Formats: sequence, C-alpha cells, structure tokens
Amino acid sequence: MRVLVQRSKASSVTVADKVTGKIDKGLVLLVGFTEGDDLENIKYLAKKVVNLRIFDDENGVMNKSILDCGGSILSISQFTLYADTSKGNRPSYIKALKNTEAIKLYEDFNKELRNYVHVEEGIFGADMQVNILNDGPITVMLEK
Repeated sequence: MRVLVQRSKASSVTVADKVTGKIDKGLVLLVGFTEGDDLENIKYLAKKVVNLRIFDDENGVMNKSILDCGGSILSISQFTLYADTSKGNRPSYIKALKNTEAIKLYEDFNKELRNYVHVEEGIFGADMQVNILNDGPITVMLEK
C-alpha cells in the first residue's frame, strides 16, 4: 500500500463537472494498493497519516499533525502509484491491485481515517480532475 501525502491549503475533486469532494486546510492523499495489502496495512497507514507531523508549530517548525491543528482529508484512489517504468517508456500497472479488490480496501482505508478526522473522497475508478493547492510544497510518500 502506498499513500502520497500532500499538505494542502484547499483542494477539490471533480467528476463529470460535479464536485465530489472538497476541503480547505488539510491533507490530500493519493492512495494505491497492491497484492497482499490488508486491514493491517490500512490501520497502520491511516494512523501514520493522521499523526504525520508536517504542519508548522508556533515557531514555524513542522511539528504538528492534522490531529493537532485541525483540518480535513481529501482521499483519491490512485492506481498509478504502482507504475513500473523499468522496461521501456510505457508504464506497466501490473503491480496495482485490480478494481474489485482495491475498491474494498480503499473504502476500508477511508472508513479508518474517519475514526480520526473528516474525510472527503473522489470516486474510485472515475476520470477525476483533482485541484490541489499544495502548501509548502510538502509531499511525503508513505508505504507499508
């Protein structure tokens, strides 16, 4: 399981000209799954995300988590996090978990995050337009 975390000032996701998720201050998560991912991975990475200290404290040091300073999460399914470009120029996505299995894990991950903070979502498998105002920019890759 891979989660690309971006600190955001404001972000939204649109599908077929309709906003399906929108946050102000918080985190945007691009989330991908592979073979062998399970509830243990989900719980570990959900806890890691909400405790990740990438928000500034009163001294301007990244020392606070989303739990400390508030905010929401915009979660976006992203199978391309498992792109393999080791052969040629066309990425292979063979390591990405298939839709029917990945959607359940994605839903479970978002449910787990909701135990901690408000979560907005994209639509799994849809053609999405994601607008991210990356704050910093701060981007961190998490993997389990």
